[in-house]
Amino acid sequence: MKERGIILPTIVYAVFVQMVNPIFFSLNNINNLLRQTGFVFISGIGMTLVLIAAGIDLSVGSVLALACVSVGIFMVQLNFPVWAAIVLALVIGGLIGLINGGVIVKFKTPPMIMTLGMMFMARGLVYITTKGLPIYPMPKEFQMIEQSNPLNVPTIVWLCIFLCIVFHIILTKTTIGRAIYAVGGNAAAAKLSGISIGRVTLTVYVICGVMAALTGIMMGSRLGSAQPSVGTGQEMIVIAACIVGGTSTFGGRGTILGTAIGAFFMNMLTNSMTLMHVNIYYQNLVVGAVLVVAVVLDQYARDSSRRGARIGKKAAVPAARENKNGQ
Repeated sequence: MKERGIILPTIVYAVFVQMVNPIFFSLNNINNLLRQTGFVFISGIGMTLVLIAAGIDLSVGSVLALACVSVGIFMVQLNFPVWAAIVLALVIGGLIGLINGGVIVKFKTPPMIMTLGMMFMARGLVYITTKGLPIYPMPKEFQMIEQSNPLNVPTIVWLCIFLCIVFHIILTKTTIGRAIYAVGGNAAAAKLSGISIGRVTLTVYVICGVMAALTGIMMGSRLGSAQPSVGTGQEMIVIAACIVGGTSTFGGRGTILGTAIGAFFMNMLTNSMTLMHVNIYYQNLVVGAVLVVAVVLDQYARDSSRRGARIGKKAAVPAARENKNGQ
């Protein structure tokens, strides 16, 4: 199982926190933890696809905010129906992903630079349209989308379970999923195999934009208002969750389930430190250290697999010669 590297530390750490503070496994705290995990995981789905395809998207936090603000403007100021506002906000997220992917493909722009620029542009649009003021109150029916708890489980958790199953199937059972892994693993070989690298790149960035927008919509429903500052720094948390969950920063490796566990672990880390009254400054230090360790382990695994491949090739040459001589 590819996710075992993060499952065991998650279980061990959860048991440790429960021993220190019994409140950790209370129903209210677990629901809160799962809800916070959901906001990271939905964006993490899109980021996982982008990272597997050897890209990166630094604009997800700003796209999240833009979608949140957009759905608020459509409903509160323009009196659009709830469903229409949601669809339009998702379209905006998809268009931003299309722009990101299109510029990267057409002009060979480094993904980090393109999405960094989009991060500032999207955030700028948020403050231009709102003038820094929150948009409220959201319609009651919109607020109930996230604030309801079917079977005593937050709505966003049910949504995450559904999305996890859908995108797991897409990545593991479909042609586009195999193409995403192929492009991230070896773009040259994927191109020789007839895979359209540009089409795959556009697809993953569009999905990433839509997932970021969906996160913003759910966050607006949760808060009951559209806050211009929402999602600030969210991109770093999402990327950290993906990497901790086993997605490689070099492309070609990662799973949706791993990202789900990584998102849960990162939120459990901050949640537990809050319960244990750890100073916020130390919390940032710990989260940063966890991310660095995850990247170092990813690099180590990559180097180990390369060494293994080289050793395998060297061992195969004498064996081939022996077979040839024996014949």
